[in-house]
Amino acid sequence: MKYWKGIEELESTPEFMQSAFAEFMPVKESHESKDATSAPRRDFLKLMGFGVAAATLASCETPVRKAIPYLNKPEEIDPTISNFYASTYFTGADYNAVLVKSREGRPIKLEGNPESPITRGGLSARAQAAVLSLYDGGRLQHFAIKKGNAHEQVEMAALDREVRGKLAGTTGRIAIVSPTIISPSTKRAIAEFASRYPNTTHVMYDAQSVTGLLQANNGVVPGYDFGRANVIVSLGADFLGTWISPVEYARQYVRNRKVSSDKRSMSRHYQFETAMSLTGSNADVRVPVKPSEMGAVALALYNEIVGGGDASYKNAKLTQAANDLKAARGASLVVSGSNDPAVQTLVAAINQALGNVGTTVDLTAPSNLRQGDDARMAALVNDMNNGSVGAVIFYNANPVFNHPLGAKVKSGIAKVPLTISLNDRLDETGILCQYAAPDHHWLESWNDFEPKRGSLSLSQPVITPLFATRQAQESLLHWAGNTTTYYKYLRATWRALTPNDAAWDKVVHDGVATGTALPAAPAMMTAALSPAAAISQINSAPKPSGNAVELALYEKVGIGAGGCEANNPFLQELPDPVSKATWGNYVAVPRKMAVDNKWEQGDVVKVTANGYSVELPVLVQPGQTNGTVSIALGYGRTLAGKAGDQVGANAAPLAMATANGIAYNNVVTLTKTDATSPIAQTQTHHTLMDRKPVVQENSLANYIKNPKEVTEYEKIATPDGLEKPNKVSLWQDYQYNNHHWGMAVDLNSCIGCGSCVIGCQTENNIAVVGKQQVINRREMHWMRIDRYYSSAAHKTDFDEKGKVSTYAAMEDPSENPQVIFQPMMCQQCNHAPCETVCPVLATTHSSEGLNQMTYNRCIGTRYCANNCPYKVRRFNWFSYYSNEKFETVNGHMFTDLGRMVLNPDVTVRARGVMEKCTFCVQRIQLGKLEAKKQKRRPVDGEIVSACAQSCPTEAIVFGDMRDPNSRISQLLRREDGERAFHSLDSINVQPNVTYLTKIRNAESEFFGKENA
Repeated sequence: MKYWKGIEELESTPEFMQSAFAEFMPVKESHESKDATSAPRRDFLKLMGFGVAAATLASCETPVRKAIPYLNKPEEIDPTISNFYASTYFTGADYNAVLVKSREGRPIKLEGNPESPITRGGLSARAQAAVLSLYDGGRLQHFAIKKGNAHEQVEMAALDREVRGKLAGTTGRIAIVSPTIISPSTKRAIAEFASRYPNTTHVMYDAQSVTGLLQANNGVVPGYDFGRANVIVSLGADFLGTWISPVEYARQYVRNRKVSSDKRSMSRHYQFETAMSLTGSNADVRVPVKPSEMGAVALALYNEIVGGGDASYKNAKLTQAANDLKAARGASLVVSGSNDPAVQTLVAAINQALGNVGTTVDLTAPSNLRQGDDARMAALVNDMNNGSVGAVIFYNANPVFNHPLGAKVKSGIAKVPLTISLNDRLDETGILCQYAAPDHHWLESWNDFEPKRGSLSLSQPVITPLFATRQAQESLLHWAGNTTTYYKYLRATWRALTPNDAAWDKVVHDGVATGTALPAAPAMMTAALSPAAAISQINSAPKPSGNAVELALYEKVGIGAGGCEANNPFLQELPDPVSKATWGNYVAVPRKMAVDNKWEQGDVVKVTANGYSVELPVLVQPGQTNGTVSIALGYGRTLAGKAGDQVGANAAPLAMATANGIAYNNVVTLTKTDATSPIAQTQTHHTLMDRKPVVQENSLANYIKNPKEVTEYEKIATPDGLEKPNKVSLWQDYQYNNHHWGMAVDLNSCIGCGSCVIGCQTENNIAVVGKQQVINRREMHWMRIDRYYSSAAHKTDFDEKGKVSTYAAMEDPSENPQVIFQPMMCQQCNHAPCETVCPVLATTHSSEGLNQMTYNRCIGTRYCANNCPYKVRRFNWFSYYSNEKFETVNGHMFTDLGRMVLNPDVTVRARGVMEKCTFCVQRIQLGKLEAKKQKRRPVDGEIVSACAQSCPTEAIVFGDMRDPNSRISQLLRREDGERAFHSLDSINVQPNVTYLTKIRNAESEFFGKENA
């Protein structure tokens, strides 16, 4: 099996071969060289001399620090001691129950709340990065009234007087526009506002709508349990990445994907989709289909399961999926990401016929995370433009940017007499409004949430409001004549659930509770379809011509479809799990289309539909369905802030607004321009290609047959015969008498979501470097998630096809390759190559198995990075916290406000210093000191690295390998000789990170060819 990270690597392009393995700046041998990418040798030596001198001087500087005494210290705060407060992160799309880590009154880190029955301690990448948005200087810091073309600062009382007066005199309809709201108290406040102004309506919309799903299920999103499904069929639903509740679904999904010698069974997952998604990357069987074929796929599956449909779509993998579904009645699940109510109606009928309702589909405890109604939003936009709306209030909603009818929303705002924005900044919608009453940040606010019927959670303020803002609910109450604080209003809502202070205090402490308080969802404007009507609608839907190019719009794991996190540089620099691209969106095209049109990666093409065009670079994406392209939503902001403005292009207007709702696909025309725009990808950096075995995988059938034969262990030749690499060494092995810290990563559980990457970045004050530095291969992430594509050819084909033919087949990328994810961090090697080459002992081995860095010794030779076989060391080419060229992307390190997010337990590294993963040594030391104060050893689970703590699927296990009862010790004993292996074991560096072989529940030739 051959693994490759990208088209450039597979084809060994000259550009890739020139730079992929470069550790140092290229140097010209003479001034006559024509190579523009190289530097003259004299300049190189000057630069090196200056770099060493600068690093030496920097290490001698004494920083100036201001000490402010705690004369009246808050009782609950002790300097250097972290406090944790339960809260909830929800921005209208992504729900996470969190614990907020606060130091000296300032939130610095978010962790998952293990008490939550929904997220169970997991955290998404977006939630991990959300703490940074609290200190975003791009937030509107005061109330404002628009005068002319500018907004002028005003006092709250003055704005309140004007707004109340104008609301009282409004003759037309008053509309409150928001994303999905799952807060019972907020909905109660909106209802009170509506009772004061009876002509008020509340319209919710979602940037990634699921109106079709709501319409097919009587106005609710069913509760799904992927953990109880033995067979899963997804029709374009990226439920592990962005669909509805990915953290919840990921934890469920992996529960039935973990295997051991005692549990040799796992679910089988089929994915039918257009673009290679995070969920499709994890599927056992993936079949590429065009967006226009999704209805036919649903109809064919319906015909196989229920009968009565006319199946025009034929695919052997679909028939296999139907057979597996029927064999697993009551323990199967079919979901769809389509917003077509006809498709969703058939999917609901399939689940009903399979007996899944009541087991894997729960209609009694539905999800509340999506409530947007496309028809209501479209009707409001029309009413705004025809003059029947007297006032509109935008509550954390930016439809001018993220709704496909954004242009009509913009023109409608100009025709509404009173417009108010409660958004946290003057964004693309807020800038058009007459009044701006910015909302608090969620970390400054009280609120409640009901993500699923029967499950409640709270958020509480963990810091005094940084700016002169006011909670949006309080603004609505004030304008309705109710001057109570929102906290008291919230307590009144919870009076029945928490009748006394002790009960309330417990809920605030835990952050979660059981019960229901959310009012019933309003009826959908469009009636539900019968299966017969759905079949008729699918059969009568217009079909694109055979040579038409179809566009699929999708949501990225980091930025999201709404773009509300666009000004968060952590998320902008988070590599997309599949493409590994950062800082912007692009047009993902299949390789065949790129070859046929002679497009190179980075060529800019114009994409046109609905009379609207965007220009974006081409990215050749394996797995993209032939005849289609895909573009991510959420990019192209113009009023997000320094980091988020002018990054990518807004693709929302390319969606189709149909009578059935918003369709996130369209027929487009592509025109090549003369421009090029390099894509900042990390996928071909620090490559480990062809250095076997980096990753290992095998089939479930082989695992069931013999677990001890699914992992290939390398042996080396010795005079005594073949031996394991660790049996032959020139090193004197270390003895670990107290602790020996280690990590295990289950490749069956890792879905590649990136939460661990952001968790590590937040915990360890890792700098953001921006697009150009990523292109220069200088990103600073301490851990990365390597994504490998694998060719269908395997060495077992040698005998039948010959070595030459097999190797040739390996070089030809599959149109639909298998994908495997592998988290890669410092392996904390016992025989670390970096330690032997450092001339100043900046990197040394600890008595507990850690490869430790002493920053003030490092002089920046970078010998250690050159000698590291895993390429996990990062060099500070610049002072990212003081060099003004990084102020836009790394701005939180430049201001007193932004620096509040930094972890005081971790040094901010200077220019010229090497850095890398430390296994969160600050957490290790804290855990040991706490145990020492209690005169005991640390208990397993007390010390957890940031990456392991944040993982929603528990793929990473961290602990003390000297403790025989620790989870990691038990895991390694169980998997020894079966799935446990070390990456690059043959070079005998003896890592302290162990990987577990990935097991796939599919035949060897399981990835379906298109329309096979």
